[in-house]
Amino acid sequence: MTECTSLQFVSPFAFEAMQKVDVVRLASLSDPELRLLLPCLVRMALCAPADQSQSWAQDKKLILRLLSGVEAVNSIVALLSVDFHALEQDASKEQQLRHKLGGGSGESILVSQLQHGLTLEFEHSDSPRRLRLVLSELLAIMNKVSESNGEFFFKSSELFESPVYLEEAADVLCILQAELPSLLPIVDVAEALLHVRNGAWFLCLLVANVPDSFNEVCRGLIKNGERQDEESLGGRRRTDALRFLCKMNPSQALKVRGMVVEECHLPGLGVALTLDHTKNEACEDGVSDLVCFVSGLLLGTNAKVRTWFGTFIRNGQQRKRETSSSVLWQMRRQLLLELMGILPTVRSTRIVEEADVEMEPNVSVYSGLKEEHVVKASALLRLYCALMGIAGLKPTEEEAEQLLQLMTSRPPATPAGVRFVSLSFCMLLAFSTLVSTPEQEQLMVVWLSWMIKEEAYFESTSGVSASFGEMLLLVAMYFHSNQLSAIIDLVCSTLGMKIVIKPSSLSRMKTIFTQEIFTEQVVTAHAVRVPVTSNLSANITGFLPIHCIYQLLRSRSFTKHKVSIKDWIYRQLCETSTPLHPQLLPLIDVYINSILTPASKSNPEATNQPVTEQEILNIFQGVIGGDNIRLNQRFSITAQLLVLYYILSYEEALLANTKTLAAMQRKPKSYSSSLMDQIPIKFLIRQAQGLQQELGGLHSALLRLLATNYPHLCIVDDWICEEEITGTDALLRRMLLTNNAKNHSPKQLQEAFLAVPVSHTQVMQIIEHLTLLSASELIPYAEVLTSNMNQLLNSGVPRRILQTVNKLWMVLNTVMPRRLWVMTVNALQPSIKFVRQQKYTQNDLMIDPLIVLRCDQRVHRCPPLMDITLHMLNGYLLASKAYLSAHLKETAEQDRPSQNNTIGLVGQTDAPEVTREELKNALLAAQDSAAVQILLEICLPTEEERAKCVSPDSLLRNTQGVITTSTLTKGMEEGEDNLLCNLREVQCLICCLLHQMYIADPNIAKLVHFQGYPCELLPLTVAGIPSMHICLDFIPELIAQPELEKQIFAIQLLSHLCIQYALPKSLSVARLAVNVMGTLLTVLTQAKRYTFFMPTLPSLVSFCRAFPPLYEDIMSLLIQIGQVCASDVATQTRDIDPIITRLQQIKEKPSGWSRICKDPTYKNGSRDIGSMDPDVQLCHCIESTIIEIINMSVNGI
Repeated sequence: MTECTSLQFVSPFAFEAMQKVDVVRLASLSDPELRLLLPCLVRMALCAPADQSQSWAQDKKLILRLLSGVEAVNSIVALLSVDFHALEQDASKEQQLRHKLGGGSGESILVSQLQHGLTLEFEHSDSPRRLRLVLSELLAIMNKVSESNGEFFFKSSELFESPVYLEEAADVLCILQAELPSLLPIVDVAEALLHVRNGAWFLCLLVANVPDSFNEVCRGLIKNGERQDEESLGGRRRTDALRFLCKMNPSQALKVRGMVVEECHLPGLGVALTLDHTKNEACEDGVSDLVCFVSGLLLGTNAKVRTWFGTFIRNGQQRKRETSSSVLWQMRRQLLLELMGILPTVRSTRIVEEADVEMEPNVSVYSGLKEEHVVKASALLRLYCALMGIAGLKPTEEEAEQLLQLMTSRPPATPAGVRFVSLSFCMLLAFSTLVSTPEQEQLMVVWLSWMIKEEAYFESTSGVSASFGEMLLLVAMYFHSNQLSAIIDLVCSTLGMKIVIKPSSLSRMKTIFTQEIFTEQVVTAHAVRVPVTSNLSANITGFLPIHCIYQLLRSRSFTKHKVSIKDWIYRQLCETSTPLHPQLLPLIDVYINSILTPASKSNPEATNQPVTEQEILNIFQGVIGGDNIRLNQRFSITAQLLVLYYILSYEEALLANTKTLAAMQRKPKSYSSSLMDQIPIKFLIRQAQGLQQELGGLHSALLRLLATNYPHLCIVDDWICEEEITGTDALLRRMLLTNNAKNHSPKQLQEAFLAVPVSHTQVMQIIEHLTLLSASELIPYAEVLTSNMNQLLNSGVPRRILQTVNKLWMVLNTVMPRRLWVMTVNALQPSIKFVRQQKYTQNDLMIDPLIVLRCDQRVHRCPPLMDITLHMLNGYLLASKAYLSAHLKETAEQDRPSQNNTIGLVGQTDAPEVTREELKNALLAAQDSAAVQILLEICLPTEEERAKCVSPDSLLRNTQGVITTSTLTKGMEEGEDNLLCNLREVQCLICCLLHQMYIADPNIAKLVHFQGYPCELLPLTVAGIPSMHICLDFIPELIAQPELEKQIFAIQLLSHLCIQYALPKSLSVARLAVNVMGTLLTVLTQAKRYTFFMPTLPSLVSFCRAFPPLYEDIMSLLIQIGQVCASDVATQTRDIDPIITRLQQIKEKPSGWSRICKDPTYKNGSRDIGSMDPDVQLCHCIESTIIEIINMSVNGI
């Protein structure tokens, strides 16, 4: 609004005085300044105040005194004397009339019979008519604004253009708005004033006389404004008006700028206000408000604001208007001035010669940036990156030249200087068009060479681990491997913004890097010399040496150029801490791959070297170097877990690549089992479990490797036990921990064990105190505990000692299971005089897990120690499976060529592999079944126990509900030898283990039952092993076996299963068994008939008890068996005929025989026959079976 430049605006001083009603300040104003504020001051002096205080009364007197000398006050007083109510009514009628007749109607109720122009009429009119003239003109403009639908128009009005009457018109306008606020809302009046000449001046006077409306007016103008203000005349006039308002009230300028960003309107206004503020608040060293504001718009999280301001930049470049008046041009000029203001003033243009290399690292022929300018320079670089990359700004030649000068300047060695160099380097990569001439290119090459030389000095001086040297290496590696997208990601990540970079724009930089600065061999050699990052963790951000080494390992640069990287990786793994850096696990994985897989088929030896076993032991034992020099330094748990991850991953990858390695005739060395035995794997896993949040994905990765390679360390029972040990109860126990518990040494515990035959008190006291210690604190006592277990097998040792030792053993099992198992197995060996006990190793026990069961026989009747033995057996069975699988993979390919040559037949090349797999499975099955058979044997009572009438059947009678009165009385008398005896407890422990084994592999259950075991154990196994129901699936197959013993065992097993599981499936199998028995009756010889039916006939009683519908079939079978037997002995004796007759009568009238059958004398008499003939005995057995069935059915009824 250039038309307003000659007019006097309200000064910030005057506006502030009006805002605060500071009468003293108002009195100090000059007459021209005071003239602009008269409407408000006159109304203030004449109107009745709401404030009745004495201070305001004094201020009012001062105002009246101030106004008394001003002539224009009289005209304003006259304006206030008008009847505004009548005026408002006439105005409302005129608005209705215009609305009815259309906005273009010339009729007016407010003003009629205009004989001259508005200016003359205004001059000749009195106060009421002047009010009507201005009101009529203003309403006309406001109506036209409301009907314009946002299209800007310019209204020519004499009243608002005549310089003679501007002040009088402004007085009228202010009085009208103040007295008729409902008719003339100040925001609508402000919007209308934008469409007339001198509108900004009128608007400022209006707001100055109503200072409280400043924010309301500004927000209304911004909300109704254009999204791009410099594109239209209306936008520019609105921007100018708001700038005048903010100059009048500069304290609110930044708040108005915030409204601009909030509404995403008038971007030019936001920049203009920032430029005004920057000029007023100039600061040489700090980052200017302009840089902060524009950077915030383009780099903020609000995508809408970013797009809006980017459009402003793009549109501003396309306009062909005079640039000096453009807000965008002013912004660019200001930024360029700021940039030039921090550039080094003295700068040598010559190239550094070789002789200059000897100069000190911190001395450069190029004068560097001042330290106080580095942060500002970094902010400017990021801003220009955002302007060019996000907003599409095309720099001028001058801007490009100055930017290149800034980017290639040399900052001091501070953290901010490191950041500046990294930003400059990435900006060169992102906007290579800034380098356009050979001189500029040479300048860039010299600067890059300086970066390489100064990198070590910068890192040592600034104390920043993530220096720009790693970024240089990383970019060089990406260029060599042609990973341009990775470079783009790196640049965007460093700059902190997502910008579009065309890969083709990097071609020249690629040539410079790969041919002039960093050849691949130079990159590889330099990377190894880069120091490792001390205490590497996720807290150290930026690009580190580990990123460079990882990329070089991926591209196989080390193996190509025969550079050893093992030592560097080992040192970096040792220098780690929590939280875990995310690049460590990928580094280990790619390192393992480079060890096992050659870089090329033509050179199979081109691989990296693995970490040595001694170096691995150093991590866990604290031995550094090869001279057994023990230092106080302890490696962090992070380093130990990472090395454990490396070993397990290496072994897994070695097994997975066996075929590939054999084809290339390579056999990388595997780590020895003795090394693995010395690593406390379970202890480390427990430590990792407590640090899951800080270790990222390392804990889950270790669990996966453990489940694959060491399944015996992932037993579910152990995890459950561990939860109990580390839960709330453990915390409560720790609260009870006394100094006595801590003072007991392993030597004292050993002495207490030696005194067990004499006194149990001391050992009881010590081990009770040990239960309060944590698992790791118990480790020193492990050897003493296990070596003295044999003494606990002697008679007279209290059960409490045994249970406490079991408890301590289970706690130790959570941190050192493998070593503990070996010590325990060796300690529990049977002590044979004059025979030296063999010391088994971990490897021995994995090859033959049954060694665990070759312990002292007394363990079989000591439940706490038997529990430990079963735990170890389960673990070693799992370990044996993993060991054999790994062994098969390791050795399968070694003898394959010789096998193929000897066979020489097409189609049989895979036969040896299949055979080896089958042999392994057969060995594992035999091993498992042997363990089960031995455990079942242990469940049988010994001769001494049989002498005390203890049997598995008697132990389970209570469970099956077949206990008689005499048995109950005897059990109450001898409870210790019956249900509460050690044998019963051992049987329960064994049944629990067998249940787990059957569930894990049902084939074991099938194999064991096809082998068979003593039938007296059937009540125990069926009732004690919940998974025995799976036997119903293979009993038909077992009955179909040709061996008579297996058929008998199948029917006896089925009889117990039917009682335990009375299911439809059991019924169908039982019916099948009855049919098979009927079929066998017709084919078996006399001797075999006796052998088969004598043990199986009692099973028919169980069938009838479980399934009454089988009664008829079973009775018919019994009669049929009796008839066959009778026919065989008919020629020898006739004594059998009465029995057959009785059987027929029993079948026809069972109810009549039920009372007789219950008579004990009848039972005894019917069996008192001296004949030993098998058929006769079988007939008597049939009779007894039928009687028992009848008794059962009658009792059931």
